[in-house]
Amino acid sequence: MQFVCIHTGEKQKLIQPSSLKDPKLEKLKEALVCWINSTLKLEHIVVQSLEEDLYDGLVLNHLLSTLAGVHLSVEEMALTSTAQIHKLEVVLKELDKRLGLQDSSQIKWNVKLIHNKDLLATIHLLVAMVRCFQPELDLPPNVKVEVVVVEVSRSGIKSDVQTEFFYFQAILHFVNQNMSTMGLQVADMDKQFSDGVILLLLIGQLEGFFIPLCDFNLTPVNPSEMLHNVTLALDLLNDTGLQVSSVEPQDIVSQDIAATLKVLYALFKKHKGKK
Repeated sequence: MQFVCIHTGEKQKLIQPSSLKDPKLEKLKEALVCWINSTLKLEHIVVQSLEEDLYDGLVLNHLLSTLAGVHLSVEEMALTSTAQIHKLEVVLKELDKRLGLQDSSQIKWNVKLIHNKDLLATIHLLVAMVRCFQPELDLPPNVKVEVVVVEVSRSGIKSDVQTEFFYFQAILHFVNQNMSTMGLQVADMDKQFSDGVILLLLIGQLEGFFIPLCDFNLTPVNPSEMLHNVTLALDLLNDTGLQVSSVEPQDIVSQDIAATLKVLYALFKKHKGKK
């Protein structure tokens, strides 16, 4: 059970108890612990719990130093809450810069969440670090959790159940990194991929071929044209040997975020780390 204090005007995400027992989540946590311990082996730092061992900034600072060669002017052992928060502020500011995260609204962690031992935020941060610094490392795929978003206002408490994907931020960064040469930016993946245009351009960019403009609708105006584009995109993926099971073109047109992420994750996994 997670006990949190939420003040008026605040919003908090809580992992559903059933999701905490999900074997896929457990495997991801184990993989991240192993990654941290192998990375910091020479420094004799051993992590046992993601919630309990990262909140003070020590481990994150050492990871940043080892992976990026960045040495920050922070005290090694931050013993008080004030010192820990200050250390996290310095470390996370540098980490966010190294991760190429410009839009704060897209970042799923912050100093308060990490210091409060928020598992959801901690995993999001670590997955982003792995994808940035060691993209060749295979983490368990398709890990998602059900979360309750609780918001407190003067009129009362409002809650909403959502699905959280741990690779969302890494995939979004990967997409924008590859689309930036075309002057394109993606902020809303389910909506912006639903017409198939950006998906086709991304496939062409990653696979190194040009898709004739006469083969698809560059500015689709109806569901039929959108469906044509997405169907072509999935056919092209199949032709390149990249098969995405149980995803239908209509799923993406209907803005099914799980289906969209499944296709993008397949591309991400194939092309991660390539320059």
